[in-house]
Amino acid sequence: MGRFVDLTSPDGHRFMAYLSEPAGTPRAGIVVGMEMYGVNGYLQSVCDAYAADGYLAIAPCLFDRFEPSLTLPYDDGGSARGKDLSARIDHAHTGMDAETAADRLRAMEPGIKAAITGYCFGGTVTWLAACRGNFDAAIAWYGSNMCDYPEEKARCPVICHVGDADTAVPPSDVAAFAAKQPDVLWHVYPGVPHGFDNQTRPARYVAAASKLARERTRAFLADTVG
Repeated sequence: MGRFVDLTSPDGHRFMAYLSEPAGTPRAGIVVGMEMYGVNGYLQSVCDAYAADGYLAIAPCLFDRFEPSLTLPYDDGGSARGKDLSARIDHAHTGMDAETAADRLRAMEPGIKAAITGYCFGGTVTWLAACRGNFDAAIAWYGSNMCDYPEEKARCPVICHVGDADTAVPPSDVAAFAAKQPDVLWHVYPGVPHGFDNQTRPARYVAAASKLARERTRAFLADTVG
């Protein structure tokens, strides 16, 4: 079980983040980028799962610049507001806040490497942080607008998980992105929709794909950050 901690970015912005710690010495640190619905129970469970695997995990509340500790319901209203905030946010700020979260992990365990991962909106944050930030590895899960940034250059190894039935990140967008970014490895899951890792949304959750993607993520993390 984790806890919320208070962080301050270099521009003075104060925000919350969910921190989950492993039982023993951390293998590495990992910043977890939220869906557009906020750092809710699902995101907290993701952090706890990484901690169970031996990682220091932290999920910054990336919408705190709009409203502190905002979480949105998985319904039409929540989706509409999440899309609006995602479109209006400045990714210079999301990158700064993600880096601040990583610095918190580095301060807790000096010398550890730090990865970043993210889901939906957080997948876009992950890609941009991999290109603009100071991370050792990145895992993007169906990054909603990731394919809008095919000209960026990653500074660390990157893998991506997406379903070929994902209407937010359709196969045509993935193919166009991959053509420009041959070093980025995409794992594409047949017949799988957007949000397939989220077990709290039965209409989207695909257990087999989620299990395989998490196994691939664990292997990637072991190879890149420890």
